[in-house]
Amino acid sequence: MAAYRYPQLLPLLLSCVCLCGFGSVLGLKAVSGPAELPNPPNPPNPPVLRAVNPPAKDAPAAAAAAAGASQPRRATSWKLSEEAACREDLSRLCPKHTWSNNLAVLECLQDRREESEISPDCNHLLWNYKLNLTTDPKFESVAMEVCKSTISEIKECNEEERGRGYLVSCLVDHRANVSEYQCNQYITKMTSIVFSDYRLICGFTDKCKEDINSLRCGSINVGQKDVHSQGEVISCLEKALVREAEQQDHVHPIKEECKRAILRVAELSSDDFHLDRHLYFSCRADRERFCRNTPAGEGKVYKCLFNHKFEEAMSEKCRDALTTRQKLISQDYKVSYTLVKACKVELKKHRCNLDASLPRAREARLSYLLLCLEAAVHRGRPVTGECQGEMLDYRRMLMEDFSLSPEIVLHCRTEIEAHCSGLHRKGRTLHCLMKIGRGDRSTAVDGLCQSALQTLIQSTDPVADYRIDRALNEACESVIQTACKHIRTGDPMILSCLMEHLYTEKMVEDCEHRLLELQYFISRDWKLDPTLYKKCQGDAARLCHTHGWNETSELMPPGAVFSCLYRHAYRSEEQGRRVNSTEQLSRDCKMEVQRILRQRALDVKLDPDLQRRCMTDLGKWCSEKTDTGQELECLQDHLEDLVSACREVVGNLTELESEDIQIDALLIKACEPVAQAYCHDVAANQIDTGDLMECLVQNKHQKEMNDKCTVGVTHFQLVQMKDFRFSYKFKMACKEDVLRLCPNIKKKVDVVLCLSSTVKNDTLQEAREQRVSLKCRKQLRVEELEMSEDIRLEPELYDPCKSDISRLCPNVAFGNAQMIECLKEQKKQLSPRCHQRIFRLQEVEMTDPELDYQLMRVCKQMIKRFCTEADARNVLQCLKQNKNSELMDPKCKQMITKRQITQNTDYRLNPLLRKACRADIPKFCQPILNKASDDSELEGQVIACLKLKYADQKLSSDSRRPPLSVSSSPLLPPQISRLCAEEAAAQEQTGQVEECLKVNLLKIKLEACKREVLNMLKESKADIFVDPVLHTACALDLKHHCAAITPGRGRQMSCLIEALQDKRVRLQPECKKRLQDRIDMWSYAAKVAPAEGFSDLAAQVMTSPSKDYILLMIALSVCVLFLVGLLCGRITKRVTRELKDR
Repeated sequence: MAAYRYPQLLPLLLSCVCLCGFGSVLGLKAVSGPAELPNPPNPPNPPVLRAVNPPAKDAPAAAAAAAGASQPRRATSWKLSEEAACREDLSRLCPKHTWSNNLAVLECLQDRREESEISPDCNHLLWNYKLNLTTDPKFESVAMEVCKSTISEIKECNEEERGRGYLVSCLVDHRANVSEYQCNQYITKMTSIVFSDYRLICGFTDKCKEDINSLRCGSINVGQKDVHSQGEVISCLEKALVREAEQQDHVHPIKEECKRAILRVAELSSDDFHLDRHLYFSCRADRERFCRNTPAGEGKVYKCLFNHKFEEAMSEKCRDALTTRQKLISQDYKVSYTLVKACKVELKKHRCNLDASLPRAREARLSYLLLCLEAAVHRGRPVTGECQGEMLDYRRMLMEDFSLSPEIVLHCRTEIEAHCSGLHRKGRTLHCLMKIGRGDRSTAVDGLCQSALQTLIQSTDPVADYRIDRALNEACESVIQTACKHIRTGDPMILSCLMEHLYTEKMVEDCEHRLLELQYFISRDWKLDPTLYKKCQGDAARLCHTHGWNETSELMPPGAVFSCLYRHAYRSEEQGRRVNSTEQLSRDCKMEVQRILRQRALDVKLDPDLQRRCMTDLGKWCSEKTDTGQELECLQDHLEDLVSACREVVGNLTELESEDIQIDALLIKACEPVAQAYCHDVAANQIDTGDLMECLVQNKHQKEMNDKCTVGVTHFQLVQMKDFRFSYKFKMACKEDVLRLCPNIKKKVDVVLCLSSTVKNDTLQEAREQRVSLKCRKQLRVEELEMSEDIRLEPELYDPCKSDISRLCPNVAFGNAQMIECLKEQKKQLSPRCHQRIFRLQEVEMTDPELDYQLMRVCKQMIKRFCTEADARNVLQCLKQNKNSELMDPKCKQMITKRQITQNTDYRLNPLLRKACRADIPKFCQPILNKASDDSELEGQVIACLKLKYADQKLSSDSRRPPLSVSSSPLLPPQISRLCAEEAAAQEQTGQVEECLKVNLLKIKLEACKREVLNMLKESKADIFVDPVLHTACALDLKHHCAAITPGRGRQMSCLIEALQDKRVRLQPECKKRLQDRIDMWSYAAKVAPAEGFSDLAAQVMTSPSKDYILLMIALSVCVLFLVGLLCGRITKRVTRELKDR
């Protein structure tokens, strides 16, 4: 039977189990010859537990049993099978070929099936037989004969005192070193006899007698319990031991010496599951079902049964027995034969059981052993594949069944009962606890439970091999097969691959949940990521002072190490000085830190520091933000409202993102198409310096841009406005300028305003040297252009206009400056504050057209075509000059017209006009300026004033230049909608609306409108540039006939009229028609609006195209009058003399 099936030993370190002497053993041949069965009289030194008289139910059977126990010396041919007490049971239960061997018979009857009963007489016969075997003092002498050479080789056994049974105990302790076959067989066979009854184990009863009685694990009296079920007593004690570790209140605490004895017995039985009598009887059927082909010995059957523990076909009784065995292993790793054997050398080499700073009991804990060996693996120290395989099995075992970790059972009992009942198999309960531990607001987890979970994750180290976590493995199998199939199975990078595909179409919901639950705890200890640890352990020792740090101790918080690493990863400059290269991370380590930061950016709970400091603010401001990435965005949106500790950590993270936007993995995934299309060069850089975000902003409205990316980029732009440090390139370019020129200013919009004002003042004052550095001025320009794209990026404009936006432009998008354009078009309906801000914005844009986002966007190609050589501040003027070109894009032409109309509303919106007329405006239009406030819009009054003076030719020469030649009346009456509906809607050509008004002058009823139209007619006489329709029609004739005529003072208009009157000159038909219409209009205007005074009459004459003719006629009239006067004067004199003569 079993004693003959195992050629291998039980290499267990037994120190507290002693066999109290064996006599000669039937069926075992000694070196000198066959051993005889001695007559076992009462020995002088009785065993710890004496056999008591069996119950005398059957006198003959009792006599036979007594005869078997105390018969006189007999020949070696005596057989148990010959005894009448057991003959019937033997023929029923044991194969006939075993009858000749007493030990085979004994083992057969001991290992019978549970439902197979044997007679009480046979029971007691077997009991007395085993007791006699274990109490004969000659057994030690037999051991000395059988194991003679082994004893001499083992120093500890050779020095043991003889005659007290300690020699056999020592041999069992050093069984792994026994090489003699007969000695090996001798010890192995005797062990199976002793383990059939706990009372045969020397010292066990003495150490555990009180605990057996107090825990009611059975009686120590022979007659009160079936000796073949005595394994139940040890099972009861083992369950009490593991239960005690799982309970805080110990009603019946087990004595320390009994605890050691229990664990020692478990260690004894670690190689052969037959020796664990309770487990053997509980799992016999399951062994046949699952492990029939697994050979006994070396713990192989245990291991096989452990692997099938959660199979549906596994019986509950066997599963409970296996669980108890696993719990003992978690308390004492030596209870696992396979682990001790595989890792024996590594345990000694890496000193995993010699930490003097820890209690001795903890050194035996499986978790401590795994932590120590994992640290050795992570540090690159040699650990055999066999040992690593055993570690993998036991790490998986701990992850599958939470009950194997007493701290989890003890500290997480409330959470398990409340939230995780019925989920105990295949790691589901553990993941349920991890979900609660992540800090979901609907639940809470005790701090001790959280700590127990963290310790378990550290012990099992599932990052090293995702297969350790069975729940994760099953949930993510499909994702791994599709998204991570290029990575070797079991590679640590599998977990990173899964994180990279989080929230993508390849990820499944169940895998997402399991992954985040595990990643939450992994993120709290940098050592749990083997790749990060391998690449950064040197940097951690050099920069974070982890020299000589014992990886299994708690002397340094794990979170502090990673915080130190990422601070050094992004520190290229510090307080204006260059950081030494020795203070920076290596390239490989920095890439790993970036990888971890990208993973943490997926969920605020993956950043321990952020979650710890911002828990209150998350509940206060972001309780409804539960979608992916929303919590961090919410914290950034409420940055000013956060408590100082939370504001600091959110600010630091945002600052890191500005330097390396790839940390924001969700944004990068959303923006991948546009990044590949337009930002490929900067996206390929492994170390970003803000270039990628700048590129994304510049291409935010490309067709490849999706809504998620647009929203993400815009959000980051809005967050950047809260602190100039959040714009990495701006910070690095302007840090010194900000400290010098704009101290104590934090918000980016205020910093930009401060620096741009400084640049503007230096430019206007023509300072010898600009106070803002060149690199800062360049980056400042970039920031100003970006801010012009979205009104929300300019809080000073956005805040006053919020109500107007919701009232006038509710369905207009913010991006592409569409909202700003909408407010411009609705300017007359804006509230005073918003109107004032929009006017100031327009004033800035007209001064610097590059800041006019819509103009630059719509006319981008036209600027490249017509204005490549033009100065940036003269782009609008250049476009206006080329507006009527056949190559001009219609949309751009319409936009130019809009800007011209805007310029006509206030002279301050026309920089060239303002500069040219700076002397004439106060001279002629001061009353208008006096009536208006600085912030109010003049609504074209000053320009109208200048036009009239221009028509009267009273302006200075600078003011007569083309800047004044704009045409679009700011006062367009409602009749235009009816009379010029088609022209007003299309506005394909400049001047169509004004031309319609001129043609329909007689139909206009409003006097104010009619007066404006008459003024337009009057102005057009001053110069042909003022009349765009006529100027367009006569452009060729001007070039052919009036090219030498200087513009201004109506000279070119007079030239065309003379050409019209000259029959030798042939004008273009359109020009001839338009010119004749103008002459008729002027004649009509003179009739409708006669001169109101002499000065007005003189002005009309001087501006008339027939000025010379009129002046000639006036001169002739004066001459005629003079002659008539002379003649009339003589007549008068004569009359006077005649009267005198009378």
